[in-house]
Amino acid sequence: MQWKTHDVTNVVQEVRDYNLYASDIALQDAVRHAGGAAHEAELSRYGRLLGMASTMHAAELANRCKPELQTFDRQGERIDRVEFHPAWHTMMRMLREQNLVSQPFSDARPGAWAAYAAGFSMHGQIEAGSQCPSSMTFASIPVLRKEPALFSQLADKLYSTTYDGRDLPIEQKTSILIGMGMTEKQGGSDVRANTTVATPVPGGEHGREHTLVGHKWFFSAPMCDAHLVLARTGGGLSCFFVPRYRPDGSKNAIHIQRLKEKVGNRSNASSEVEFLGAWGRMVGEERRGVATIIEMATHTRLNCVMGSAGMMRQALVQAIHHARGRSAFGRPLAQQPLMQNVLADLALESEAATHLMMRLAESFAGAGDDPLHRAYRRIVTPAAKYWIAKRAIEHAAEAMEVIGGNGYMDDSPTGRLFRETPVISIWEGSGNVMALDMMRAIRREPDAMEALVEDLRASCGGDADLRRRIDALTGDIALDDDAFEIGARRVAQRLVLLIQAQLLRERAPQAVGDAFAASRFDAEWGRTFGLLPRDTPCVSMIERAWPC
Repeated sequence: MQWKTHDVTNVVQEVRDYNLYASDIALQDAVRHAGGAAHEAELSRYGRLLGMASTMHAAELANRCKPELQTFDRQGERIDRVEFHPAWHTMMRMLREQNLVSQPFSDARPGAWAAYAAGFSMHGQIEAGSQCPSSMTFASIPVLRKEPALFSQLADKLYSTTYDGRDLPIEQKTSILIGMGMTEKQGGSDVRANTTVATPVPGGEHGREHTLVGHKWFFSAPMCDAHLVLARTGGGLSCFFVPRYRPDGSKNAIHIQRLKEKVGNRSNASSEVEFLGAWGRMVGEERRGVATIIEMATHTRLNCVMGSAGMMRQALVQAIHHARGRSAFGRPLAQQPLMQNVLADLALESEAATHLMMRLAESFAGAGDDPLHRAYRRIVTPAAKYWIAKRAIEHAAEAMEVIGGNGYMDDSPTGRLFRETPVISIWEGSGNVMALDMMRAIRREPDAMEALVEDLRASCGGDADLRRRIDALTGDIALDDDAFEIGARRVAQRLVLLIQAQLLRERAPQAVGDAFAASRFDAEWGRTFGLLPRDTPCVSMIERAWPC
């Protein structure tokens, strides 16, 4: 006998088949302000592709069907190959065909950096794991370009918009991916404690060829065609280009020990490896490996800001969509004043992150000798990576709470976002590392910091409260190194909040800028969401954030 216990009512259908770009007013404003208007048609096309139900299903499959390590083939030959579900290759192909691996370097049109930032952040809303190898490849390009002989062999494969997921020597591929290998067990973020040793190959090209012996505790994306790796030479650390295959076409001696079982980022493979005489070519000056690879890290940290901003945006979309479709206590959640405060606050945080992401991209596109551009690249980038990555974790948790128990489920979009956000705060330097990098950059670039402060004063000068906060910031910076260091996180927070207040005042509707300044500089602001002042126009801010 069939029994019917209830009708299914008051449930919210999943967000499907929408255009991520056309529905994001803040992102459109940011792209246009950064000079990327010529790219909007292609961004809208990509936004529509990302929002399709089939794309979202592929993203879900890529995370549910995790990569698997194949150490040996059937004949017993060592292959160290990572096998991926076809959905992973779908996501990787989308990134490549949208030129989200090399666009700022290969696309000569104005606004390429703005288009890249928008496209990269949108992709991360749907599937973030595939951004890891794409980000590292993007960041390797400015490093490899300084090696003309090597780069001439790689340029067309780095700039390619055709995805090639085959495991073959670089010479046989149409496009390639580049990863990183810095972290070792004993050192973690302190890469100067690394013990991997590189020995020159007798008769090698100008002393640049070496064999590497050692290990890496976190070897990002082991299926990449090559990695930039740190190893010891002559009493210092040097940087090496280490491909999966040697120049003679044989497999390089890189043994994958295991794949990491991560909290999130499950679609992407992270690994532990050992080098047993692996062939590598030196990149950059000998014993200047940290400085060489830090340039790569600077670009990946920019990607971290983009990725966090993208995940904030998707968490916001999920929260507003749910609140509009779900009723409780007699009316839709989105019509209840306290929920409106929470949703508007989430929208505010997302828009502030979006404009900061785009302002950073503008600085990377700008002239290298301009002090303000240098300040954003070298000082604001680590501070923003520190702050935006941490805010994304809190943001995802609040969005999950809006949805409630269903949002906490492992197969929900907010569940995956919540698992994904912490890795960005850890990857490419934890919070303390970012705060210290910001501090060192301020000390090394006093003219750049001065230009940044003057820019803040010029735009916030009419606000007495913001002027006091700028003065407090400069007071913190003037402290001796020990006092500065103990408060470095506070300085990073102050700096980023001031810049976000400035950007929203300049680039967003007045109500948005006013709400940000009124809330983020409130003495009682507790870093939770839903604390906007009572006179905040929450309804209009929610409509702006998600007009669908």
